[in-house]
Amino acid sequence: MENFVDQDVHRFGRFNWMGLYTLGKREVLRFLAVWTQTLLAPLVTAGLFLVIFNIAVGPGRPDVMGVPFLTFLAPGIMMMTVIQNAFANTSSSMVISKVQGNIVDTLMPPLSPLEILLGYLAGAVARGALIALCVGLALALVLGITPEHPLVAAVFVLLGGAFMGALGLFAGVFANKFDQMAAITNFIVTPLAFLSGTFYSVEALPPVLYRVTHANPVFYLIDGLRFGMIGVSDSSPLLGLAICTGATAAVCLVVWQMLRTGYRLKA
Repeated sequence: MENFVDQDVHRFGRFNWMGLYTLGKREVLRFLAVWTQTLLAPLVTAGLFLVIFNIAVGPGRPDVMGVPFLTFLAPGIMMMTVIQNAFANTSSSMVISKVQGNIVDTLMPPLSPLEILLGYLAGAVARGALIALCVGLALALVLGITPEHPLVAAVFVLLGGAFMGALGLFAGVFANKFDQMAAITNFIVTPLAFLSGTFYSVEALPPVLYRVTHANPVFYLIDGLRFGMIGVSDSSPLLGLAICTGATAAVCLVVWQMLRTGYRLKA
């Protein structure tokens, strides 16, 4: 018993890089195998959003924060697409594994809870980053929008993928059935994405909604990417960076604890 405890403690002192790489590679290859659904479809959806809003609002729409409405809208659509797909990547992977009963293939190898968490997040961040790159290229070609602050834009894209990837993993561990997963998506993720300044400046909101929006981490993700892409924002990018980093760390800590205890994973 004493040797087992010593080995277990020692195990946390060494990082299983090969196992982490293998799990991360599995998650990346999983979404690349169906790229028409995971990469092409979000790109088409983002384009449809921009076209529909352009037609519905029309050229007479006044500028928002000193920039044309479509230019203001584009970074919000980009981030919304990134976070929705990062969430879908981890949540679908975990729920499908649980429903099909092959979650044991992930739990049996010598992977620590942190390594499992990082492996799943690698797939979510990779998918989010690829989608952001595709949407960004389309915006540059069609609308002529290029990043004002490329490093800031990249940081918020990666943070968005990590935050929603961790939230998706939390939802996937919590949900035991597809209808539970759908409920989490419909009543938590979708409101977070849509009520976050994606389609409007929060300065136009009434005081109550203004305060509620500023409590939403997704608002800071969108606002930070907007600053990185077009140089305007509703709040300080540094404040947004701090809040998004803290929110990501908090969700990751909760998921790590769930994985460590085997919550809803082990019979």
